[in-house]
Amino acid sequence: MDRRARLYSFALLLTCGAVLLSLSGCGGGSASSATSGNGGNGGGGGGGNPPPAGDKIKHVVIIFQENRTPDNLFHDPVLIANGADIASSGLNTAGQSIPLTAAPLGVNYDPGHGNLDFKLMYDGGKMDGAGLIPAKCSEPVSGCPPPNDGFEYVQASDVSPYFRMAEQYTFGDRMFQTNEGPSFPAHQFILSGTSAPTATSNLFAAENPPTYNAGCIAAPSASVLMINPYGEEDISMYPCFDHPTLTDELEAQGVSWHYYTPVADFIWTAPTSIQHICGPNATPPNATACTNPDWINNVIIYTTENPAPILTDISNNQLPAVSWVIPTAINSDHAGETNGILHTGGPSWVAAIVNAIGNSPYWSDTAIIITWDDWGGWYDHVPPPKVIDDGVSWGSGYLYGFRVPLIVISPYAKAGYISHVDHDFGSILHFVEDVYGLPSLGYADAYADDLSDCFDFSQTPLTFKTIPAPMDASHFLSDRTPPEGPDND
Repeated sequence: MDRRARLYSFALLLTCGAVLLSLSGCGGGSASSATSGNGGNGGGGGGGNPPPAGDKIKHVVIIFQENRTPDNLFHDPVLIANGADIASSGLNTAGQSIPLTAAPLGVNYDPGHGNLDFKLMYDGGKMDGAGLIPAKCSEPVSGCPPPNDGFEYVQASDVSPYFRMAEQYTFGDRMFQTNEGPSFPAHQFILSGTSAPTATSNLFAAENPPTYNAGCIAAPSASVLMINPYGEEDISMYPCFDHPTLTDELEAQGVSWHYYTPVADFIWTAPTSIQHICGPNATPPNATACTNPDWINNVIIYTTENPAPILTDISNNQLPAVSWVIPTAINSDHAGETNGILHTGGPSWVAAIVNAIGNSPYWSDTAIIITWDDWGGWYDHVPPPKVIDDGVSWGSGYLYGFRVPLIVISPYAKAGYISHVDHDFGSILHFVEDVYGLPSLGYADAYADDLSDCFDFSQTPLTFKTIPAPMDASHFLSDRTPPEGPDND
């Protein structure tokens, strides 16, 4: 079956599924269902004329960092004074109030953030189980992890570029990860709105493969736990899936895209796990390389010769219409360390991308959306707007997860605005669909808002102001450290 026929079949399956859902009333409950009055559902990609966003926005850049919550990463007095919902203490299971204490961005321990850790912290909605989540130390040293390690916030001096971005543009304090687990499924959701193995499956990939080797070119022994609609992880599968993705919709409309990532065959490189994008050179699980032109031309792997291709493409006026940007390990914000190096470069890395766009002609028509892939095991006081567990609705057993930070930067982003509207990863896909007049995938995007409260397309475009940061683009363009992925869990 050629690619056009496959896409037609996918679309037909999704259309039939949507009709059945509408007849049965199984909407599933979305992260937008409990939104405040200043936003909400923007109507969905309908495939008709592009809405106002499409008149102003020609480039969307999705920067996907690692493993933080608003309570942990944005203990910013300016945001708090402006109404951002950031806690200074949390609860443990004994009902005690635990003050959140300051810690560096780079620490040598990593709280758990798998599906079991989600359930421990959620505790039926009480949000008091952070102290039950075990932390893994990079090395067995005395005092690691410290007491109440999950009850921490990052000291302001380490994340000042993030604070400046959030203060100047739009900060979302009701952004939730769509899934209830770690990086591998989260990256599937940011590409496709699902981590299901097929277009019609009611299972979701729920965890990371044990060896962190993933995709249709993973070793034959690779596997990932799947979760069923009742929240049970009862089977494993090889981590090679096939279903529609946002990139399929983009290509069908002739819209260019790139997925910038440090490593080809690991958990954060979502397109490698989609068989029709990868085009493996042998039948999985025996493949060793992706050979499809879609993958070769659009999945951009960092190298020692070109360690920051997103910055290179901006400089060379080659930025595609839609970009996903994945950091290297040391620029990821992920707790822990890689080869003895703490992961502290994230704020400068993100600022370098934002500054490159802001000081280029791309600024006039670009929306930059910065978010984090999961909560990382850190305390956060806001429960998900809904946990779907009825065994029937789409997403049951694995939606929705905890808060992650959100920053929206654009000449049309609302300046100094705190969004209290519920968003999730599906909201980002929905926004892209709105910008380019694409149909809905029918996954998380179909149940999410479209970030419309974060923008004012009638305002006078904002003038860009460079974000100060300890390291600028020249550092990342000259970094010859062999690229490694953001995490191994």
